[in-house]
Amino acid sequence: MNFSPALLPALLLGLASCGAHSGLSPVLATQKLAGDPDDPAIWIHPQDPARSLIIGTVKEPAPMGAIVVFGTDGRIRQTIPGIDRPNNVDVEYDLMLSGRPVSVAVATERLRNRLRVFAIADDGGSIGDVSSRGGIAVFEGQRGQEAAPMGVALYRRIYDGAVFAIVSRKSGPRQGYLWQYRLEDDGAGKVKGTKVREFGSFSGLDEIEAIAVDDELGFVYYADESTGIRKWHADPDHPDAGKELAVFGIEGFAGNREGIAIFRLDGGKGYIICTDQLSGGTRFHVFRREGAIGNPNDHSETVFIIPTTASSTDGIEATSASLGPNFPSGAIIAMNSGPQNFVFFRWEDIVAASRGKLSFGRR
Repeated sequence: MNFSPALLPALLLGLASCGAHSGLSPVLATQKLAGDPDDPAIWIHPQDPARSLIIGTVKEPAPMGAIVVFGTDGRIRQTIPGIDRPNNVDVEYDLMLSGRPVSVAVATERLRNRLRVFAIADDGGSIGDVSSRGGIAVFEGQRGQEAAPMGVALYRRIYDGAVFAIVSRKSGPRQGYLWQYRLEDDGAGKVKGTKVREFGSFSGLDEIEAIAVDDELGFVYYADESTGIRKWHADPDHPDAGKELAVFGIEGFAGNREGIAIFRLDGGKGYIICTDQLSGGTRFHVFRREGAIGNPNDHSETVFIIPTTASSTDGIEATSASLGPNFPSGAIIAMNSGPQNFVFFRWEDIVAASRGKLSFGRR
């Protein structure tokens, strides 16, 4: 396993933070954060994958709450402080602003009941707030915990390029737990949000935070923490938008179902990955993205369970795109609670640990 000398400080930090628990160890950790992290997102640099970014949240009240940007070496590139308890963050590409496509990162700001939108510079050099009126209000008309946003996932509709944010909250009803907003230019180069639907079943136990969207196949997955992973159409205009397509990951979890990520392979294949949040070492449960033969909504088979040394993981993100020479086949990035950082797992190491049950591919 060869790593460039520039990675050695972060690599050593990652190995020191893994502890003595058995399981797959990360090969890299970010610098420690000043507060509790929660969720990462990945932005892929269009020309040089080694210059891609990891964007994470520090889920503390303002002024400690922050959005933090890391390089693929684990070092902090930028910190945006004063975010009032951000929970989840997601990245999407080609949102039209002032007549040109822009990559954006969108985070929930839980104690302000709103979303914050950040434009990512074309070269990845910085991110900057482009939220209309300082933030997009969500769950308007709701009260208390039912108005407090937690999870967010972005969806870019293939046939027209429309971009949406799907948002969950700290507490909610049995039906309509998630609300969906279309993101658009407000006419002044900022991003506004327009509510387009309420959807999503809920067991009534614990909460729903983690959400992942598969843009290519048009599905949204979210974790009903004590019950299972639920699947719906991501397009609010789909004829079956009001129909739940599947509930899976019902058995085999020892902790809460937390972060969800999509690992995309060619031909609509790949994996849906969900964390099993355990203080003694988080596990990643892996399901087939394409479903079962003859039934694309049957994800009931657990392909593999990856034991790791990560600590009480909340959010994760995954990519099959290269993140440079140290991560040529992609990676899983996971929140690492105890050491207060994010850790990187190479896909090559995950495939090796699976003993042939998982495979390689590109987005």
